[in-house]
Amino acid sequence: MADRTAPNCHLRLEWVYGYRGHQCRNNLYYTAAKEIVYFVAGVGVVYNTREHKQKFYLGHNDDIISLALHPERVLVATGQVGKEPYICVWDSYTLQTVSILKDVHTHGIACLAFDLEGQCLVSVGLDSKNTICVWDWRRGKVLAAAPGHTDRIFDISWDLYQPSKLVSCGVKHIKFWSLCGNALTPKRGVFGKTGDLQTILCLACAKDEVTYSGALNGDIYVWKGINLMRTVQGAHGSGIFSMNVCEEGFATGGRDGCVRLWDLNFKPITVIDLRETDQGYKVARGENSRGLSVRSVCWRGDHILVGTQDSEIFEVVVHDRTKPFLIMQGHCEGELWALAVHPTKPLAMTGSDDRSVRIWSLIDHALIARCNMEEPIRCAAVSTDGIHLALGMKDGSFTVLRVRDMTEVVHIKDRKEAIHELKYSPDGAHLAVGSNDNSVDIYGVVQRYKKVGECIGSNSFITHMDWSTDSKYLQTNDGSGRRLFYRMPSGKEVTNREELKLVQWASWTCVLGPEVNGIWPKYSDINDINSVDANFNNQVLVTADDYGLVKLLRYPCVKKGAKFKKYLGHSAHITNARWSHDYQWVITIGGADHSVFQWKFVPERKSKEAVHIATQETFADSNSEESDSDQSDVPEMDSEIEQETQLTYRRQVYKEDLPQLKEQCKEKHRATAMKKRERAPGSGVKLHFIHGYRGYDCRSNLFYTQTGEIVYHVAAIGVVYNRQQNTQRFYMGHDDDILCLAIHPLKDFVATGQVGRDSSIHIWDTETLKPMSVLRGFHQLGVCALDFSVDGKRLASVGLDDNHTIVLWDWRKGEKLSAMRGSKDKIFVVKINPYLPDKLITAGVKHMKFWHKAGGGLIGRKGNMGKTETMMCAVYGWSEEMVFSGTCTGDICIWRDMFLMKTVKAHDGPVFSVHALEKGFVTGGKDGIVALWDDTFERCLKTYAIKRAVLAPGSKGLLLEDNPSIRAISLGHGHILVGTKNGEILEVDKSGPITLLVQGHMEGEVWGLATHPHLPLCATVSDDKTLRIWDLSPSHCMLAVRKLRKGGRCCCFSPDGKALAVGLNDGSFLIVNADTLEDLVSFHHRKDIISDIRFSPGSGKYLAVASGDTFVDIYNVMSSKRVGVCKGCLNYITHLDWDKRGKLLQVNTSAKEQFFFEAPRGKRQTIPATEVEKIDWSTWTCVLGTSVEGIWPLINEVTEVTAACLSNDRKVLATGDDLGYVKLFKYPVKGKYAKFKRYVAHSTHVTNVRWTHDDSLLVTVGGGDTCLMIWAHEPEGHREFKLCDSEESDIESEDDGGYDSDVTRENEINYTIKALSSNMRPMTGVKPHLQLKEPSVDERQGVVRGSRPPVSRALPQPEKLQTNNVGKKKRPIEDLVLELVFGYRGNDCRNNVHYLNEGADIIYHTASIGIVLNLTTSCQSFYVEHSDDILCLTINQHPKFPNVVATGQVGDTGDMSATSPSIHVWDAMTKQTLSVLRCFHSGGVCSISFSATGKLLLSVGLDHEHTVTIWKWQEGAKVASRVGHTQRIFVAEFRPDSDTHFVSVGIKHVRFWTLAGRALLSKKGVLSSIEDARMQTMLSVAFGANNLTFTGTISGDVCVWKEHILVRIVAKAHTGPVFTMYTTLRDGLIVTGGKERPSKEGGALKLWDQELKRCRAFRLETGQIIDCVRSVCRGKGKILVGTRNAEIIEVGEKNAACNILVNGHMDGPIWGLGTHPSRDVFLSAAEDGTVRLWDIPEKKMLNKVNLGHPARTISYSPEGDMVAIGMKNGEFIILLVASLKIWGKKRDRRSPIQDIRFSPNSCYLAVGSTESAVDFYDLTLGPQLNRINCCRDIPSFVMQMDFSADSAYVQISTGAYKRLVYEVPSGKQVTEQSHIDRITWATWTSVLGDEVIGIWSRNTDKADVTCACVSHSGLNIVTGDDFGMVKLFDFPCPEKFAKHKRFLGHSAHLTNVRFTNGDRFVVSAGGDDRSLFVWRCVHAPH
Repeated sequence: MADRTAPNCHLRLEWVYGYRGHQCRNNLYYTAAKEIVYFVAGVGVVYNTREHKQKFYLGHNDDIISLALHPERVLVATGQVGKEPYICVWDSYTLQTVSILKDVHTHGIACLAFDLEGQCLVSVGLDSKNTICVWDWRRGKVLAAAPGHTDRIFDISWDLYQPSKLVSCGVKHIKFWSLCGNALTPKRGVFGKTGDLQTILCLACAKDEVTYSGALNGDIYVWKGINLMRTVQGAHGSGIFSMNVCEEGFATGGRDGCVRLWDLNFKPITVIDLRETDQGYKVARGENSRGLSVRSVCWRGDHILVGTQDSEIFEVVVHDRTKPFLIMQGHCEGELWALAVHPTKPLAMTGSDDRSVRIWSLIDHALIARCNMEEPIRCAAVSTDGIHLALGMKDGSFTVLRVRDMTEVVHIKDRKEAIHELKYSPDGAHLAVGSNDNSVDIYGVVQRYKKVGECIGSNSFITHMDWSTDSKYLQTNDGSGRRLFYRMPSGKEVTNREELKLVQWASWTCVLGPEVNGIWPKYSDINDINSVDANFNNQVLVTADDYGLVKLLRYPCVKKGAKFKKYLGHSAHITNARWSHDYQWVITIGGADHSVFQWKFVPERKSKEAVHIATQETFADSNSEESDSDQSDVPEMDSEIEQETQLTYRRQVYKEDLPQLKEQCKEKHRATAMKKRERAPGSGVKLHFIHGYRGYDCRSNLFYTQTGEIVYHVAAIGVVYNRQQNTQRFYMGHDDDILCLAIHPLKDFVATGQVGRDSSIHIWDTETLKPMSVLRGFHQLGVCALDFSVDGKRLASVGLDDNHTIVLWDWRKGEKLSAMRGSKDKIFVVKINPYLPDKLITAGVKHMKFWHKAGGGLIGRKGNMGKTETMMCAVYGWSEEMVFSGTCTGDICIWRDMFLMKTVKAHDGPVFSVHALEKGFVTGGKDGIVALWDDTFERCLKTYAIKRAVLAPGSKGLLLEDNPSIRAISLGHGHILVGTKNGEILEVDKSGPITLLVQGHMEGEVWGLATHPHLPLCATVSDDKTLRIWDLSPSHCMLAVRKLRKGGRCCCFSPDGKALAVGLNDGSFLIVNADTLEDLVSFHHRKDIISDIRFSPGSGKYLAVASGDTFVDIYNVMSSKRVGVCKGCLNYITHLDWDKRGKLLQVNTSAKEQFFFEAPRGKRQTIPATEVEKIDWSTWTCVLGTSVEGIWPLINEVTEVTAACLSNDRKVLATGDDLGYVKLFKYPVKGKYAKFKRYVAHSTHVTNVRWTHDDSLLVTVGGGDTCLMIWAHEPEGHREFKLCDSEESDIESEDDGGYDSDVTRENEINYTIKALSSNMRPMTGVKPHLQLKEPSVDERQGVVRGSRPPVSRALPQPEKLQTNNVGKKKRPIEDLVLELVFGYRGNDCRNNVHYLNEGADIIYHTASIGIVLNLTTSCQSFYVEHSDDILCLTINQHPKFPNVVATGQVGDTGDMSATSPSIHVWDAMTKQTLSVLRCFHSGGVCSISFSATGKLLLSVGLDHEHTVTIWKWQEGAKVASRVGHTQRIFVAEFRPDSDTHFVSVGIKHVRFWTLAGRALLSKKGVLSSIEDARMQTMLSVAFGANNLTFTGTISGDVCVWKEHILVRIVAKAHTGPVFTMYTTLRDGLIVTGGKERPSKEGGALKLWDQELKRCRAFRLETGQIIDCVRSVCRGKGKILVGTRNAEIIEVGEKNAACNILVNGHMDGPIWGLGTHPSRDVFLSAAEDGTVRLWDIPEKKMLNKVNLGHPARTISYSPEGDMVAIGMKNGEFIILLVASLKIWGKKRDRRSPIQDIRFSPNSCYLAVGSTESAVDFYDLTLGPQLNRINCCRDIPSFVMQMDFSADSAYVQISTGAYKRLVYEVPSGKQVTEQSHIDRITWATWTSVLGDEVIGIWSRNTDKADVTCACVSHSGLNIVTGDDFGMVKLFDFPCPEKFAKHKRFLGHSAHLTNVRFTNGDRFVVSAGGDDRSLFVWRCVHAPH
């Protein structure tokens, strides 16, 4: 029998010929040791030119495409391609991996760059968004990530002179990035007029914000900031691929084959032209010569390295630059297929699609000859004497050369298709040539290659050939997988296989045939192995395949799936592999990577000596994961282990899925949900004791705690058992099966891992039972192994996913430190090295691996053990390299490092548990023996057999069998603690006696449960074939047990408690004596399972037995006869109940049918539902019927209610269901979806529930979790315990939560993203910049405008604009500076006004601007970094962070791009941005709060999930995030004394949250404690001492919570909603603000004591009918109030005096804006029905007039003495400014007035309306305002109007994008263009017209320019648009897309903009933001 192991010899990579120059750039550098680092294929190469040596880095598994050198020049970062590509940072000296960075990019990593310090690394992905990612590479952590660009990015670099700035460039763009917090914010480079917009290929940063970049056309573009400053034309002839910066200056390399050196100011120094060198691959290229192309340059001192596209590396010495030295070359473009080795010399010949053939010396590692051919070469062969070299070409020809001088001997073309294989016969007489034409031609060598035969048996292309040693036979393989034989030289096919029996083959390169069967995996596509070569001497075979693997196997290998050793290096397919002539080397060539690899062969005897040398990482393990032959050396697996490896723990439905399922079901059941539902019961239960321990599939899960209690797990519960008191305490944080448990070295904390879709690990305190940290997000399906490090800081975990992922955590922080795929096979154990916490081991099925941490990854090596055993347990020994592992065969393996030193037989059968002591070890196995060993496993010191005989009298139960399989061992307190497979926990005294502490059923489902009729006992029966009786009184022990011949599903006590009936799974049942469990009687009438069994009440005369085959049999107990059969059910029977009289049976079936039968005959009855309720049932365990219809949950498609039981007092119904919930309902449960209390403890389905005879206990059994749980019943008056967080019911309460218009508006508001806003006015028609212009009269007459004759007879063109009231010299305006903002966002934001600096300043926000207002000077300063509207604001109250403010903004999707929502943290005094946090809260951030220490920030999103996130804002790191609520959350705030506790409130929602590590745990507020309390919409939150929380509701009540339980309600704290609350930190007083009418007693503002018992109300003297307070803050003696009406008021606490600090319009848009003709005041008119007068120098509102109707437009008369106001209802009013009296008013229209204007001579008033009309009124006729005329034929509504300077014309801009001119007052339209051109206008506010076509930008497809105003000087125009931008242009601007400056700050939709007199200021009015911005104009100097 052939040896089935992998060969003992191995290969070592010795040399790689080649360099990757294609599709890569900037990948060649000098290291600090003056070695050269580059890459080829999947290998990083470090090449020492002086010693001509190469070292290799082999940590990648696919092509490397990018490389960066650390500034200290020792470390290298490389990035690869692939589906899950990763970055390796490695040491170029030791070639060890330092860090692995993974899990962010997809497709590949295109560029890498280190920053100046070398702390950060930036990478760019090849995904569609070209994601840019910044790493803290040592920790493997992502600091920031953002979408890079829509198109490819070619280069990225850190600005070496400015920290946290980067530059990236690529296809048609360059971007300048700044890194702040976790946000990368780009600014696009502006090409402007200086250069063409084009692709930038490379870049380098210099001082003073200068960046140099190389462009595609060969120019160098020089940038200053983000603007293109100048270009260096024609630096190269074409594209510049590489730019390198060093101390001396810059080096650039281009496609033109030149390298240029530049000094530090980018002045040219010199040129090195590589095209003139005589070396290298570019000779005789023929017509397709594209010359040499430089892809990489590196300048270091006087040496320059150059890498070319054609895989060459040159080294140039600067002072001798004419002689470049070629130090490396390889094949280039196209695939490399041809390989031949010389028969007598150490030479290899290769030929490629680049048409060159090359000869390499394997000794000197050098290219010694090359020759260019006419055609691409596909195969090669050397004649036996080494004289001729034959080359097969792609075009079907072949050429023979003399090896000596490469001269041609012959060139023959007999075929059309490529020649794929050729071989000389061993006697040198013939050459066989195989082509893709399916044939092999035979040529005679001495006859000058005359064709002598052909073989035509194949019907596919020829892939491989071999000659026999006597040259008489040829075997071929073809593409269809056939193997054929031919006689030589004629070429006749051999069909009789007999004559081939004795043929010896000269070589073996075929992939088919019995000798090489083993190269194929068991199930594989035939074509993925490209090449094979056999080494007959050493009996090894080398293969090369499509996956880049070189494998060594034994030769011959007959059986498929042989074992191998594999070597990575080539990235993609390897095309050929050959042994050198003397078998010293293997040569392999890569197809796409153009590279030639030379491997040194290390034969067996050498590799023995090599063991003590650490094997190189490449030498991938022998029995690598893929090699699994059918008859492996692994012995038969133990049945227990077999069972365990097959458990997958998959669930149909995970608990995590429930919220979504509920949402889906809710939609269907909206109607039912609205009905009044049953309340939950008053009484509750509390988990009291569990019988059970999970031993059947878990190991080492049992420990002593610090205090000597015992901790273990069962079902979903962590149990802490006190053996002195026989009591249990429970950790109930898990919601599904716990699979593993590890204890902290201090024995006070425990880690447990559970099953789940995204399974979590909880670390909890065994004393308080509180979670310290919850880790999730990395393991799917479940967590199967855990281990703490020796210092207790780290935790290792292994997942149940297919790759058994290993994660190393910093568990307190909840951070993942490293992760890696563990193994395909199941891993049973993970252990962290106690001496070196960066190392760990894993052991499992056929697996033992040794790992060490590298950055964010782990690097693993398999243990060297010859044959692979399955390891069940492992432990570290007394030194860092000693490891001891227990195998499935009973051996202990002793390891040193990764080498197996020896094995010791320890047990019969598997060793399941091993534990290290101070001096020695203890082991436990399947044989039921505990063994103590010395510290070297030399001697076994003592053994303990677990037997019934030695059971101590104090035991809490009985041992089921002797020597149970031992699954867990732990030592402490002088005892050995043992856990068995049978679910027993035993304590072994060192002297021998054994005490049983806890036990449960063994593996198998437990279904049968019965409680005794008058004693505290219960009986259970299970699939484990046992019947057990348990004592429920305080002794909690198993009283009796009996083995059954079959498993059972049901049992029942007789009414007198003397007999016990048990139904078995084979259709039989027995009745036993309840005390002795001896048989009384048994029957076997059915085949299917007996599913329920019941004695009739009273004397127990009858016994009803229900079976799976649809019958119920009725027996007479006394006579032991069957007396009746109930027929008529169609399905499996699930439940049975008798009535009180014993005459009627109720039956449920699995198809949810309900039947009634009469006893004892079994006649079926039909009883109407109303009658059923009247029947007196003796028990109720059924789940169907109207009296229990409410127990079925919303999602009953997924979950079945499996069991129910009514308490004996008939008040409470308990149910159990498939999801493991135990629920209590109030009986009867009528109406659907009743409310309940629910408890989680069982993991999967609860199979049965029963009350004890006195209702004091509820007993439940779980199916898969084998537990019996005992719950104490707590009657109503009893305060419920906190533990039972009985979550309230499925559907949110039907109470609507209350209504208030303000709340509804805030909840339903849709925040527009500025960048996506669309037009505000309903415009129609074609936009101005897209309209085709009609030619003017002049143009029609052939006079081109602008080319008028120099002396014109016509009058000179008049001014466009009358330039009045401006000084002598006109100066253009250069810039606008924000001076003042009138406005505050109070109507839909809250808690957004705060004091700063002890009350000297206040801070608030409007639009996208944060405003700091100094109260003494009333000066404003602004924070303007937000790109869109601010929605929330908070300040950091910790003294360490004075004046630190956080603001959150609106955003688009959360894709981390620039339009994502973000939070800015900034310094309110300096306006410095401290951090920007981009977040996934799509929609926007609606609430933020700092923690007590000020270091954490909490944010809530507007996304559908209303996500809650916690940040470390200084680092920009996200700590934790969780779905918040299905409906809107309004506010979330940290408790003022905590960094881990916070509260969120919202629509019908209040939740109390805890941050544990990285996880957010939450509890709903529990209302049930207060009668008739209902969940209302909660709006605000405040805090008191001792864990009190106050929440303000929509009804005006305030709820007071202790922990999460409602303890009191402050009724009607306000008459309307309580919108805001503020907790004062220094004295604990609480301020509340609400919505109410001011009255004598009350006001909308109140100040309360710390407990919210007493209060004092303040009145806000605002004159409003209803005050609505939205924000409060308390300073020293003052309260700051922000109102819904956009006022900010300061109220004195002592005197209650109010001082209004800020005013604003309360509702928008503000449409009307009028500036005074001579003073710096202006008027605004808005939708809120007010007109307000503002004073700019005084910085305040002077006056306001309430009009009672929304106003639309406003205008001053030319003298400034009158004001005209146009209203939304069509009315207009004229006021006198002095007295504010109405001078006149009129309503001639029914629709809004859009613009109103006085003529310059004050005679006329023009009124433009939506009714497409302009009316003229003559003011000289007095106040009766008669209309004298109107303009007709206006195509759409009127937008703006302007009078001409002489009052004779008016121009009108309309909603159809047309501008019209009419005469005044006649209303006649002027159409003559030349006439219009001569009019001088008094004002210009139109957005239409040729003069202003340039103000329309390209991206106004959805949005419009809404308003404009030309300055009084006539030189500038400012515009406002729907994107909220103010823009400044020159006037006139007739060219499209004119240049401009833009000013941001407003929200979407500007409505109006005006210059004040003298062009001193610009005022802009906001639509969405209801704010007025005043900008100071900066004029150009004279």
